[in-house]
Amino acid sequence: TNFFFSIENIFIIVCCLFILFTKVIVFLSIWESVMKVKAYAAKNEKGLLEPYEYELGEIGPDDVDIEIENCGLCYSDVHYIDNDFSNNEYPFVPGHEIIGKITAIGSQVKDRHVGQRVGVGFQAGYCKTCECCYNGDHNLCEDRVGVFVGRNGGFADKVRVQDLSAIPIPDALDPRTAGPLMCGGITVFNPFVQYAVKPTDSVCIFGIGGLGHMAIKFANAWGCEVTAITGSESKVEEAKSYGAHKVVIASDIDAIKKLKKSFDYLFFTGHAFEGKWGLFMNTLKPKGRLHFLGLLSDPLNITMFQMLRGQNSVSASPVGGPEAMKKMVEFCARHEIIPEVEFFKMSDINDAIAHLKSGKARYRIVLEN
Repeated sequence: TNFFFSIENIFIIVCCLFILFTKVIVFLSIWESVMKVKAYAAKNEKGLLEPYEYELGEIGPDDVDIEIENCGLCYSDVHYIDNDFSNNEYPFVPGHEIIGKITAIGSQVKDRHVGQRVGVGFQAGYCKTCECCYNGDHNLCEDRVGVFVGRNGGFADKVRVQDLSAIPIPDALDPRTAGPLMCGGITVFNPFVQYAVKPTDSVCIFGIGGLGHMAIKFANAWGCEVTAITGSESKVEEAKSYGAHKVVIASDIDAIKKLKKSFDYLFFTGHAFEGKWGLFMNTLKPKGRLHFLGLLSDPLNITMFQMLRGQNSVSASPVGGPEAMKKMVEFCARHEIIPEVEFFKMSDINDAIAHLKSGKARYRIVLEN
């Protein structure tokens, strides 16, 4: 009795209770901040994005939670908001060009750490056990998970992804402009790695937009001879400033004909084109490749003879896997490659989408938290 009611011990008990109470409050506040996500979601097809909250739930063993600093706006986000592929669920939180810092890691995560700045692209996770994953082609994994397909994406203050999908961002890379690299950038960088493009190769970039301007920068830094084809005369000087050695207007048929057997690779970065594909197939050298990096709205009209006579190839590719993304950000840091971006506040997301749809974006949009 004397022990419990002595002044000293009462003071000790009060202090312990105060410390315990403080720890509980801190724990609850951390729990609340980690579990509650503030986002912007489309509530219905083609709808405006509205404030939306959801809970993350318990973190998985190989997951990381990321506090989002900024997120690029890609036209793929618009396609999914509008349900152009007829496979969307609402409410829908878009966003897949994410830059942020890790705030929590799962129990099995070994090579990512809290406080590390990372980037996340179109894919949020992989099975890690299929042949594609073992070969490093995670982006081709049949069980890959889209960052906003059946889950919530990056137009938010937090996001959760698998550790492999969180790509470390080099300190030399500006985090404000790095977001578009995680989708648009890796889309055009991936074929340089996949097809072992050589510095001595001649590369043509068709289309100077969100993808094309980055493709020009990559090809130039790779050491290639770079030709750009654009439908807009206003972009000629811009293309040269990004690294194109020659620029041709797509409607100038005579100029296109003069490019016969000029290119080892022709990278098509557009989304819609009603062109004479035979004319552009003629610009390929023997064993040259026409490679698609955008979604065409019309069927591709290329004959077997157009490929056979020069043993030419026609191909396409999606975004790259984690290893290719790691190489890309390191390449960008080394060669000081940054996308051309415009900034909007995350809260002005609908204004940013309208600006993108207007075709006035030069050339990528970044939403800042």
